[in-house]
Amino acid sequence: MNMMHNTFAARLLAALLGGLAVGSAQAAIPIQHWTQPEGPGQGAQVWLIESPAVPMVDVRLEFDGGGRRDPADRAGLAEAGTLMMGKGVRAAGGELSAAGPPQGAKAPLGGSAVRAATSVGANNNAALDENALGEAWADLGAMFGGDDTTDRVSFSLRSLTDPDLLQRAAALAARVLAEPSWPEAVWTRERERMQAALRESLTRPATVASRAYQRAVFGAHPYGQAMTDESLSHISLADMQAWHGRTFLACRAKVSIVGAVNRAQAQELTAQLLARLPRSRDPKDCPSLPAVPEVSPLDKSADLRIPFDAAQAQVFIGQPGFKRDDPDYFALTVGNYILGGGGFVSRLTEEVREKRGLSYSVYSYFNPGLHAGSFSIGLQTRPDQAEAALKVAREVLARFLIQGPTEAELKAAKANLIGGFALRIDSNRKLIDNLANIAAHDLPLDYLDSWTEQVNKVTVADIRAAFARKLRADRMVTVVLGGK
Repeated sequence: MNMMHNTFAARLLAALLGGLAVGSAQAAIPIQHWTQPEGPGQGAQVWLIESPAVPMVDVRLEFDGGGRRDPADRAGLAEAGTLMMGKGVRAAGGELSAAGPPQGAKAPLGGSAVRAATSVGANNNAALDENALGEAWADLGAMFGGDDTTDRVSFSLRSLTDPDLLQRAAALAARVLAEPSWPEAVWTRERERMQAALRESLTRPATVASRAYQRAVFGAHPYGQAMTDESLSHISLADMQAWHGRTFLACRAKVSIVGAVNRAQAQELTAQLLARLPRSRDPKDCPSLPAVPEVSPLDKSADLRIPFDAAQAQVFIGQPGFKRDDPDYFALTVGNYILGGGGFVSRLTEEVREKRGLSYSVYSYFNPGLHAGSFSIGLQTRPDQAEAALKVAREVLARFLIQGPTEAELKAAKANLIGGFALRIDSNRKLIDNLANIAAHDLPLDYLDSWTEQVNKVTVADIRAAFARKLRADRMVTVVLGGK
């Protein structure tokens, strides 16, 4: 690669890392959506926001392969597999070659498939270890990496839209997605590192309390399981390969794109990114994954006290909450802002911190997902104040569930949420996060345009009814670690 071209690309990309403003937050944000047609990547679902002001593109590729699908005795498999996918690519057998793309593939952006196939190193099918792979990304001035959550696995690409750079970045990303080399020595090293980090984390009171709380709220559901030293020891490279094979099918991909590309270019970019993944013969027949059970509601309260020698006691109160696509979402979001999500203007902060000085920070939040996530109240306090702080937090919650907010509280919450909405979408990086959220939960395409309207429609009665449907004060889990 020409060194001057490489230096220019890297500097420009670094200057734009945070993304630039996408224009007035009040303007409409048109979202395009389609199913990738026959050919490479067929069956993938694609969402696009065109943002032509800056010559960059952000892509998020997501697959249903997160931690909730980990076998109980191999908790951490998705995390380990995602990590190891970035540790090298094997020598490929010709899915893409100098002869051109697979049958049915379109040429990549701004040039031929031949150039894209041969531009990373002397041979685009050559093996690359973790160091060579890192150098290849540095040479391109692009970024690509994986992440895993409980619900899904995602890979993010950020690149300039210069045709030559983007072709090569997409070709390299396609290899990482489809052709990890699974080096055994690297996994041995990484497993030891993960186990050491896990053991260190379990010396911290917040980690111990949080893990106990998750188990108590979710029970046997996968949302409640956590990686352990033992589960890591059970994970083999064969487990990762099997996980990869069942997860990474082109028809299962949800692809979110924000940047200086139009629909035709985005379709071609998607095809190139997914070209090496297996695809179903019939685009309407994508093999389904086994169903994951729903979270069971609690049938009684639970109170767990954990001895721990720490300067601060950790307190959690909560229960299962709701799924992200629940119609009560906006009422619960606005209501929780008033209860404990609004920082210094919330009821919990007023009663626990300001009036009584029992905690520096106290909060509440819903954490919805593909299944019912948790509703949680959390705080830290001196061990000798834990019982007093717990009593006040419970009283605030019980009163809120019965009475709901006041009209004045609701008006202030709406003003803060609506006034801050522009900061949620003021860069391409934030837009891609929002777009991926829409894709993951099949939210309406006008979700961002109608967000402030939906918030503004919420009434006191809506909040009271939504909280009554979701929460039971007499069926809460309480975890206190380090109290007296």
